[in-house]
This record gives sequence, C-alpha cells and structure tokens, in this order.
Amino acid sequence: MRSANRSTSAGSVWTEAEWSLRDQQTTGLALKALSEAEAWNVVVRQARAVLRQYSSSFYLVTRFLPPLKRQKVEAIYAAVRYPDEVVDTFPLDPNERQVRLDDWKDQYETALACDSIHEALRRGSSSFLVGFAKIVRETGIPKQHYHAFLQAMRLDSQPRLFTNLRDLIDNYIYGSAVVVGYFLTHVYGSVTESDFNRALDCSRNLGIALQLTNFLRDVGEDFKRGRIYLPQDLLRSKGIEKPDFENPDQHAAVSAVVEQLVAVAERYYVHSLADLDAFNEDSRVAIHACIKVYRGLNDRLAVNPFRPSHRESMPAGEKFRALPASKYWRVPLAYLTK
Repeated sequence: MRSANRSTSAGSVWTEAEWSLRDQQTTGLALKALSEAEAWNVVVRQARAVLRQYSSSFYLVTRFLPPLKRQKVEAIYAAVRYPDEVVDTFPLDPNERQVRLDDWKDQYETALACDSIHEALRRGSSSFLVGFAKIVRETGIPKQHYHAFLQAMRLDSQPRLFTNLRDLIDNYIYGSAVVVGYFLTHVYGSVTESDFNRALDCSRNLGIALQLTNFLRDVGEDFKRGRIYLPQDLLRSKGIEKPDFENPDQHAAVSAVVEQLVAVAERYYVHSLADLDAFNEDSRVAIHACIKVYRGLNDRLAVNPFRPSHRESMPAGEKFRALPASKYWRVPLAYLTK
C-alpha cells in the first residue's frame, strides 16, 4: 500500500468479497449493540483484525499505547487500509477504482454528518469508516486531511511520474503519509498545547521517512503495477531516461538511487526524533519503537543491492530487539488479544 502504514503482511490479503462480508457482519453486530460504547467496541475489534492481518510491525508497536489510544489507532488504520486495497489489490480497472473511491468519500461525508456509530451505519457508511469518523468528530482532525489521503489513492489508480523529491513529497507523500501522521498526532496528543505544532512537525518528518522507506522496499513491485515513485531527476542523473527496472542493465543505477533516498529518509528519521518529546509521554514508547523498526529496515535497504523480485523485510528477531526491553512482556499478550 502506498500509505506509510504498509509493513510486512501478517498473512494473505483479503479479497474484496472478504472485506464486504466482514463489513456486513460487523455492521450487523454493531447495530445490535445496546449503546454507543458497545458499538464502538464491535467496530474496533474488526479494525484490530485488519491491522493484525496487514501490518505485523505496526500492530506490534501499537501494543505499547494506552488502550483507548490503541483502539483509535486501530480504527484509523482500517479507514486507510481499505482504500489502499481498492487501488493495490482488488482486480478492478482504473475507472472502477475511481468509482469505489468516490463512493468511499461519500460514505465518509455521511458518517461525519452523523452523531453516532448507529446512525452512520443505518445511513450506509462502512463499519471500517464509522469509527474513524467518530475520531475525527471528537479529536478535531481537519476533515480535509482524509480528502488529501483519498486524493493520493486516486494517483495510485492513475499513476504519474514525479519530477523531483519536492514534487513527490508535496503531491503524493503529503496525502499518503503526512496526513496519516496528523491523524495519529491528534490521538496521541502533546505535552502542552504549545507543543502540538512540534508534534505535528515530528509526524510530518516521520511520515515522509516511513513512506520513502516503503517506496524503496517496493520499487520492483510498484513497477509491475505501472508506478514509479523514484524521482525522475535522480534516475536521469544515473543514466536512466526510460525506466525499466526489470532490465538488469539498470539495476546498478537503481541501487544508487535507492542509496541516495535511503540517506534522505535517514535525515527525516533524525529530524522526527528531535521533536519526539513533544508528544504525551504515554505515546512516546510506541512512536519511538516505530522509528526504530522502520529505521532498521531503511538501514537494510542501504546495504542490499536492488533486485526487482526481492522485498526487503526486518527479521522478527531484529524487530523484537527494536522494542523497549522493559515492555517485552506485552509482546505475547499482543497476539492473544482479539
């Protein structure tokens, strides 16, 4: 997925039919709930299943959040994961993808206009959206941030080339990753109100870093989908005028571009760490663990030459070592929680 939250998949992806069935089942259970709190618990359980299925790394680090913040992060993840599957996985043509995204945006607007999960579900919004809409209403997340995310997903269904790094950040990474970081910042909170802008800066830098790392691990896979996220000026500087990443003659040049962007991502990881203390203390462990896990993946990309059929990943042992030793006891519990 082009969202920064893409990580090593915890299992096989769900088909569109499986997503639909889970949505219907969750909607039915939530509508039977006797209170808003019970309905929230129903939609969060399904959102947690999405996170466990699609991102083992992110799922693990979110276990270090307080329960309520963890639930909100799970709901956010489900809301960004589904559109990502529309453009990445479901066997749809570009027009069908656009139709699905238009419908999803309409459901988002409907859910925002409702006062409760029950009302949003009765008016036809997906169970994967209603929890997120509740968070937007309650935390003050600017609603246009999700519009920016959906616009980035539209670019994935009708890909274009990016002239340079600034073009890539401003016109794609902002929507696919930075605004997702802003969602999380509103959930995590800052130490004081005056620290909030610093927390947003941390999220922006981390979002860019995470997205670059994800791009660099998926160069070959993205090319097969007709997408090139490596900036054109960097490719040309290494002699690639017409990219064909399956051509062995280009592999050395692609590796050189990847190495350059790994260094760029590293600078953004460093900048994000500088403002980590702006967040509420109860969220810092999870954010720091996220930085360590993905920074470790970024380091691996720097030393392994590009191969179009290879997708770099972090061994489980290295992920484990990136987590705070004092919190190891939470790891087994993470996989017992439903």
